Amino acid sequence: MAAGEQRCREYLRRHRLPELLRSLGALLLYHRPERPRQFLIQVLETVRAGRRGEGDYPCLMDEANLVAMFQMLDVADQGYITSAQYKEALKTLGLSTDDLHDGDNVTITLTTFKEEV
Repeated sequence: MAAGEQRCREYLRRHRLPELLRSLGALLLYHRPERPRQFLIQVLETVRAGRRGEGDYPCLMDEANLVAMFQMLDVADQGYITSAQYKEALKTLGLSTDDLHDGDNVTITLTTFKEEV
């Protein structure tokens, strides 16, 4: 891989731009606003405010959606899922898995799942 391409990939990864673009695209398709540019500006302003702790991040999923997703993963109704299941759920949602602590014995409860997703 060329050095320039590698720098570009690193830049995208460092700033989590693919995840941001997937989320913005999903929000556009979900809401289908009449003025998409203005909608995106508002979403990005909301994200900025959320990062400063001045509000919540825009989100497609509410708590009921998260509970349903967790229950689909917890087919044996054990009250937890494995770290591998959790990682795949994050990937499916287009969220970063870079900061996860992998381990075979790590389990994720519904409470943890809802808080972190």
